Amino acid sequence: MRALTWHGTHDVRVETMPDPEIMNPRDAIIKVTATAICGSDLHLYDGVIPGVLAGDILGHEFMGEVVETGAKSTLKKGQRVVVPFTISCGSCFFCEKQLYSACDNSNPVDKQDASEMLYGHAMSGLFGYSHLTGGYPGGQAEYVRVPFSDVGPIVVPDGLDDEKVLFLSDILPTGWMAADNCDIEEGDTVAVWGAGPVGLFAVQSALLMGAHKVIAIDHHPNRLALARGLGAQVIDFRQTSVLQALMEMTGGLGPDAVIDAVGMESHGFAIDNVLDNIKQTIGIGADAGHALREAIMAVRKGGRVSVPGVYGGFLDKFPLGALMEKGLQLRTGQTHVQKYTHDLLRRIEEGEIDTTFLISHRLPLEEAATGYANFKDRQDEWTKVVLKPGNA
Repeated sequence: MRALTWHGTHDVRVETMPDPEIMNPRDAIIKVTATAICGSDLHLYDGVIPGVLAGDILGHEFMGEVVETGAKSTLKKGQRVVVPFTISCGSCFFCEKQLYSACDNSNPVDKQDASEMLYGHAMSGLFGYSHLTGGYPGGQAEYVRVPFSDVGPIVVPDGLDDEKVLFLSDILPTGWMAADNCDIEEGDTVAVWGAGPVGLFAVQSALLMGAHKVIAIDHHPNRLALARGLGAQVIDFRQTSVLQALMEMTGGLGPDAVIDAVGMESHGFAIDNVLDNIKQTIGIGADAGHALREAIMAVRKGGRVSVPGVYGGFLDKFPLGALMEKGLQLRTGQTHVQKYTHDLLRRIEEGEIDTTFLISHRLPLEEAATGYANFKDRQDEWTKVVLKPGNA
């Protein structure tokens, strides 16, 4: 099969790789019909996520047709399914609490592996990401082996195009969980750092959950326009002081809740961010956290901080004093995708949620390297890239 593989910083290649095979009775093999480049894929592309090896198949946002099943899979050949990026067993302590991204059985790494050393506990399995998360081949390929196929994949009803449901694999439930973690109350103002795909879905979700006002913070004109189209007010951080603008927009109180949808490669002109980026470039610091620091300083006292943006290592200059003295609530984590997919699918079917507005480019899988380069370097025009493998 053809698949996109990682070979180092800014070096991804479409190559011929072995077809996946059934390895466990709960497995299924999916013929991929649509896959997407995620903002968190850029962290791998930029070489700032540990545990990625040359030849690893990338991609964790994908869907397709079931072509083979193990004896204990509940899927049937010919079904169209969307596959969550989190791999979950469905029966461990965490899965039973619907904390699917904390699954204890989906990551086959040695318990003394770097994952446990770096994070305190071994992470759950994720598709196409890192050997810290199991080293599973990803979905930017013609075929994928899906472990625990009786737990994760959601069957797509007839009549729904791939592009309407593809983002159930990650960014739609991620944006929804980001807003859910804000515990939004009637009359709340929510500020969202980053108007990329997750940030835009967080904006959409917060408004659906009843936020009175949502403010999107970015500097790309097209992305800010998309946020306005969803009903958000916007701040261009290159044109004004974000903290000052937020105080003016909230009567001096600060937002009730804030969402960092940027993560470990935050960009900006503040001196703290310049130092982070220098250290990240020369390999002595992993995470650039200006957006998170600014969000914590901006949120009102007693407010809520939600962090769907990916962080992979350690963060300097974390304002722990502000977090404590202001009495803030902080919630984060990889998305518990399976917890949200059925409700979100219903909302898509009923026309309450549209996901296709995000898609700016559609490319064949063979042009994936071009898609990655443009998604990184031309973010204002390239808001979301969907790849089509083979003749799908």
